Amino acid sequence: MRDGTVLRADVYAPSGDRRWPTILVRTPYGKDTTESLLMVDPVKAARSGFLTIVQDTRGRFSSDGDWVPFDEVDDGFDSVEWAATLPNSNGRVGMLGESYSGWTQWAAASVRPQALKAIVPAITWSDEDEGLYRRGGASELGLLAGWGLLTGFDHFSRLDLTEEEEISRSLALIDEIDNLEERGVWGLPDAEKGVLERHGVPGALGRHRASIVGRFPESDLPSLNIGGWYDNFVQATIDCFTEMSKHAPDTRLLIGPWSHIALMDPIGDVSFGLLSARRDVPHTEAGDLEEYSREFLRSHLDPDFEGLAPGRPVRYFTMGVNEWRDADTWPPPGAESRSWFLRADGELSEECPAGSEESLAFEYDPNDPVPTKGGAFGVSLSAKTGSVDQTEIESRDDVLVFSSGPLEEPLEITGRVKAVLQASSSAPSTDWIVRLCDVHPDGRSLNIVEGIVRDASATESRAHEIDLWSTSHVFQPGHRLRVHVTSSSFPRWDRNLNTGDQSSPEMAIARQSVLLGADEPSYIQLPVMGGKRGGGEDSGPAE
Repeated sequence: MRDGTVLRADVYAPSGDRRWPTILVRTPYGKDTTESLLMVDPVKAARSGFLTIVQDTRGRFSSDGDWVPFDEVDDGFDSVEWAATLPNSNGRVGMLGESYSGWTQWAAASVRPQALKAIVPAITWSDEDEGLYRRGGASELGLLAGWGLLTGFDHFSRLDLTEEEEISRSLALIDEIDNLEERGVWGLPDAEKGVLERHGVPGALGRHRASIVGRFPESDLPSLNIGGWYDNFVQATIDCFTEMSKHAPDTRLLIGPWSHIALMDPIGDVSFGLLSARRDVPHTEAGDLEEYSREFLRSHLDPDFEGLAPGRPVRYFTMGVNEWRDADTWPPPGAESRSWFLRADGELSEECPAGSEESLAFEYDPNDPVPTKGGAFGVSLSAKTGSVDQTEIESRDDVLVFSSGPLEEPLEITGRVKAVLQASSSAPSTDWIVRLCDVHPDGRSLNIVEGIVRDASATESRAHEIDLWSTSHVFQPGHRLRVHVTSSSFPRWDRNLNTGDQSSPEMAIARQSVLLGADEPSYIQLPVMGGKRGGGEDSGPAE
């Protein structure tokens, strides 16, 4: 690197004496581990004609230096330029990888090394405040604490420890990870900081800036953006596609029903079919996702390659009917924003309340938060993510539940979902969470999307807009729509202590009020394809 630090890589070279298009994967998880190679089999890639490089990032595994999580701009630039100079490289480099390895691509692209010609970032973020460090102002506690602890094992191996000391600290770390939900995440005032400092592992405590918002014009490279409907970075994937479409040629988007860690059936409590799997099934014209990614890169790295058939730039999986679909834009044309109103009798209705209705209230106790069930991310690699039955939490007094009647015809929503709550709290600061579920005829209530906003002036009665992010889902006839309103989902998000001071362990019980009258309605906005259902004056084109 430019400062003399040595980073190490495995290089897989095709047989034959020629210069090859080059793929670079940069990972903090170990260049030899399965976790680092989920999107690329380097042997297959080499056999298909790519010089393939898998590199340990700075301060990780075989590479020298000190690791500063997410600080990858300079090393990304230098690594791309180095890869292009290898004897078997044709000087044209593409990058590939998911999660952190997706971020290393955006970091490099933001400074545009000359040799970098295309990227394939998967299930990764673009804005540290929306899905990485925070969402809606709340801390992504489950992600940060669980991920931070898992990075600790390699950190211990780099310290000047005796074998006995390293084993002892590793066993303590394993115990912490295994019991994180029962013990570690409950620490106050800052659970993430507490568990990481207790074991002396860096995690993301340094909070290096990890955002490319505003840098897309400089990153004008062809990109294949890959996401999952239950991934905690799915909206970032869509936003990257949208922004790059304005600045770069051949910008593509592919979204399956996956979570960050579940890539094939079952994903949570749902089986989406064999063709929903990310690997080893031909759900694109080029084959599975790995083959499609290689062919996308080949079309930009190999001047002799005629390129992929133009096709349509957007490919997405519609849940509920379990179909892959193609479109020219995101969201696809034909979606209209329709409002479904929350009613005092627990009904979710297309009709706006005609007059004044009572508000509904509940108490939120940070000492007894609503547990996280499925969704985008768990606190460990073994946690169940994705679409999970919510019936257990719907019986709690601190979860307001609003349900539609059984549908008479299919209702497809494809696009971004938002909610507006007219609400207030007895606390100076509190959280508002809205979740959309699909209730099956057998009573299972399966989560589709959710969102959170941290309200720093909660005692005011006012409208709170909550972004539930995007999805594509068909509610079938006989199914019902259901909306949850609550104030916690723990340990995915940290508990709001209801005091206005998260730096103190003090907490208070908050009385929450949601207004539901005609003058101050609370509602959820759905991007309904075809516009066949829904109502409300605010209906219009969906985002």
